[in-house]
Order: sequence, then C-alpha cells, then structure tokens
Amino acid sequence: MSTPKDANWRTDLVRACLEYAALLAVLAGLFVAFEVIIWLKSGRHFLTRSMLLVNAAQVPDALLVAVGMTFVLILGGIDLAVGSVLALSGAVLGVCVTKGDWPLPLAIAACLGTGALCGALNGLVTVRWRLPSFIVTLGMLEMARGAAYLVTQRETLYIGSAVSGMARPALFGLPWAFWLALLVVALGQFVLSRTVFGRYVVAIGTNEEAVRLSGIDPRPTKLAAFILSGLLAAVAALVQVSRLESADPNAGTGYELQAIAAVVIGGTSLMGGRGSVVASFLGVLIIAVLGAGLAQLGAQEPTKRLITGGVIVAAVIADYYRRHMARSQAQASNPS
Repeated sequence: MSTPKDANWRTDLVRACLEYAALLAVLAGLFVAFEVIIWLKSGRHFLTRSMLLVNAAQVPDALLVAVGMTFVLILGGIDLAVGSVLALSGAVLGVCVTKGDWPLPLAIAACLGTGALCGALNGLVTVRWRLPSFIVTLGMLEMARGAAYLVTQRETLYIGSAVSGMARPALFGLPWAFWLALLVVALGQFVLSRTVFGRYVVAIGTNEEAVRLSGIDPRPTKLAAFILSGLLAAVAALVQVSRLESADPNAGTGYELQAIAAVVIGGTSLMGGRGSVVASFLGVLIIAVLGAGLAQLGAQEPTKRLITGGVIVAAVIADYYRRHMARSQAQASNPS
C-alpha cells in the first residue's frame, strides 16, 4: 500500500521531470532557431563542434557560481558578492604564485580559503544581526573588489602555464574544468535532494519561523550555504585563472547577475523554498547559447543585455504563475 509520503515523492519527481523537459525544450529551440537564422543570414552553421568546445570552456566558472547561488536563493537569501569574491580569490592565487613564490598547492588552498572566508563573513553578519543578505553581500561586493585591486595593485598578474591544467582537454575534447563543474552539479543536486542539510535549506526558505518553532536552529544552515557560495566562487576563480593563465582584478564583473539570471531561468524561486541544481545548470546553458547565438548574429552588447534582461523578467513572471498554481492546487487538495 502506498503512503502519502510515496505519493508526494512521485508527484515531486513528475513535476521535476516536466520542468527539466521544458528547459531542455527551450534549449533545443534556441539551437534550432539560431541554426536557421544564421544559415539564412550568412550560410554558416551555428551548431558546430568548435562552437560547443568554446562554450564548454567558458561555461564552468559561471556554472560553479550558479550552483552556490542556487543554495542561497532556495534558502531565501541572495549573494551579490560572488563576482567580486571570484576576483579576490583569483588575485590571492596570482599574488601567491607570482610574488610570494608559493608552491601551487599552497596558493590554491589560499585561493579557496579566501572564498570560504568571504562567504563565512557574509553568513555571520547576516545571521548574527538578522540583516537582509542583499545589503550584507552588496557591502561585500565592494569590499572584495577593492581588496582585489589593492592586492594586485590594479594590475593583471600573468602566471603562465603552471596553472593551466584544468583548462586542458580531457574526455571528448572537453576541458577538465567542464567535468569538474558537472561533478559539482551532481553533488549539489544530491546534497539538496537527499541530505538533511538540503532538506533544511528548502524548509528554511519555505518558512524559517516554522523551522525555528520546530526546534531547529536555522543559523548554522544559513551560514553553511553562504560559505558554500563563497567557496564555489573561489573554485570558479581557479577555473578562470587556469583558462586565462592570469589573475585579473576585474574578473567576475557582472557574474552575480548572470548567476541569478541562470538560477531564476532554471526555476528557482526568488522567494525561497524551491529550486534545483540541475535546473540551474540548464539555465546556465540557456544563457550561454543565447549569448553565443546573439554574438554570431552580430548583436551589440546593449542588445544582448536587453534580450537577456527580458528573459530574466519572463522567468520571474513564470515563477509567479508557478507559485500561484501551486497554492491553488494545495487549496484544492486541502479545502479545510
């Protein structure tokens, strides 16, 4: 005999599959649309092996940042500092290697530690004084960017091939960084859907006060989510430095908006309590394909930003209707 818990699990699984199918359909539609338009305009193909490889090399850092952002948004918060934390973490790596002559493993540890520390500061200030994470991370955005400029003296630090290992081709010609990002997506989805921590994240985002009244302290979970976001921003910095063989204090500019856009397009609610790491991965791919297609069509940067912004607004409107339908279904199933 099936239990209500089994029925809810099956319902959630069906809903998730439908959402993934919808995102995959959007992704396929973009590929087809750009292939047809570019072929008619210039006689060239959009969907080529070289285009896929170029995008696969550029996607990992954005994808890593988006995974951390997914956890923070589901929690009901936001992290506007990820781009600046990426820049600062990369700057620390560059300074340690080029000016400190540190061994590479030690420099990498310093890079990751910098990101985790920034995330911990965001989380501590947010939970200790119960401040809006929007304001706290906005302050960290400025602080981390300023620190990146100070550490590098506003100069790009050229490291060389010593850090380029993650950018080298691996399976199917795709770089190691791409496979690392896929592994992080898989682990992130497992943590979110199959661990106590993941359930706490969803529960706090749904109703933090109810979690507190049930005897669970939400503060450690919120702190851990911000640390995870900062740590993954540092991993993204490592990936970017590996690809460019340099540390740029201007790196990561606008990544916070790109990550939020990808996560929202993937269906994560800005109100918290709902989201998926796999869906955020598909959201990153949608933005990457959209950007690549517009670039091949010769669209200028203002046009690209206008279209991407419109997609974000459409995703937020879609999220509103999803939440409205979910409430209506809940009321219909529980009329009392």
